[in-house]
Amino acid sequence: MAYELYYWDGLQGRGEYVRLALEDAGADYVDVARTDGGSDKMMDFMHGKHGSEMPFAPPFLKDGDLVVSHVANVLFYLGPKLGLAPKDENGRIFANGLQLTIADFMMEVHDTHHPISTMDYYEDQKDEAKARSKAFLKNRVPKFVGYFERIIAANPTGSGYTVGGALTYVDLSLFQIAEGLSYAFPRAMKNFDDRYPNVAKLRDVVRERPNIKAYLASKRRLAFNESGIFRHYPELDQDPA
Repeated sequence: MAYELYYWDGLQGRGEYVRLALEDAGADYVDVARTDGGSDKMMDFMHGKHGSEMPFAPPFLKDGDLVVSHVANVLFYLGPKLGLAPKDENGRIFANGLQLTIADFMMEVHDTHHPISTMDYYEDQKDEAKARSKAFLKNRVPKFVGYFERIIAANPTGSGYTVGGALTYVDLSLFQIAEGLSYAFPRAMKNFDDRYPNVAKLRDVVRERPNIKAYLASKRRLAFNESGIFRHYPELDQDPA
């Protein structure tokens, strides 16, 4: 039975972190909102029309009768099934902590263009977005990406991955962060490879994995756009410090 992934159609967003894991593993899945009537089916789930296990928001995954919500929770569930998680409990818990850190970072990325309210247009909070983006690029990117740079360097296996000696879903998510930052802030990320060589090398390794390479070249991989989390507004970008 195919996994059912529920996320908004037309953008990568948080659903992309789950897609990358499913695609890398060659898993059988349906991106439900991209099918006829799929968006309505997704909304029915969130409104409780398919039972009491109603997710607050997408993405969520349906595996048989089980519904799993929130990116980190979905990946914690899927990782062992797809061969994308450490085999030992300590490793799995550590990987989940890293994925939750990525979730924290994604909120900060989102707030660069919507620092006041998600209910208002970007144009209604542009001045605040400029100030938020300046602080984000100066302080938060080095804090978060620098952390993952050190995590890779400290991996005792020397594998170049974040956890253990094999690729996990965390590495796929870190690839998405590197790609997204380069799209949203191309000027500020001009020296990304020099500042974060371990993350950059991991990004390149993930990009060349056969299933990921095929996915990136397919129509299933939507382009970054100004409806997603990573948005390119030139006025929010800046030269690297």
